[in-house]
Amino acid sequence: MSEVAQVSSAAEAPRYTITSQAIFTDDWQRFTPDAAPLPPEAGNWLVPLDVWLQHAETLRARPQPVGVLIAPGDDVTRLAGQLHGLALVAVDFPTFTDGRGFSSGRLLRTRLGWQGELRAVGDVLIDIVHYLARCGFDSFTLKPGHDPEHAQRQFGVFTVHYQNGYLKPQARAA
Repeated sequence: MSEVAQVSSAAEAPRYTITSQAIFTDDWQRFTPDAAPLPPEAGNWLVPLDVWLQHAETLRARPQPVGVLIAPGDDVTRLAGQLHGLALVAVDFPTFTDGRGFSSGRLLRTRLGWQGELRAVGDVLIDIVHYLARCGFDSFTLKPGHDPEHAQRQFGVFTVHYQNGYLKPQARAA
């Protein structure tokens, strides 16, 4: 096992994000608009869809990158015409049994034409990385405690697919 994966408990584990080319520590924070309408200017923030749609111009003007966080019940088609200025789109998988994020990712790539980073976050298990990539996801913040090197190997598990129309993961620079 690699040094990256040697963690005493999932609660203490850093969040690792993988792509087909890289492994890095996730530094994005989730914003919840309970106390303030917008997150602080410092840091990389994922804001809920409604916050992005309500404050997109203000958030686009920030010097730090801003991403949008798509919840399972969100209608991603509301982002039509609103994708410019986003650093990334993150789709939340609160539990591994909730597959609505697969459809959100596919819609973002095909109907909305999102060309930027599409990240799966939340309860992202090693077992689903390959399938998420087939739906257009190109980065994956793994559930704490999961081995990022093992997860990265999932890109090469299957070499033949029945669904020829699905996107293949694109090689990206880290």
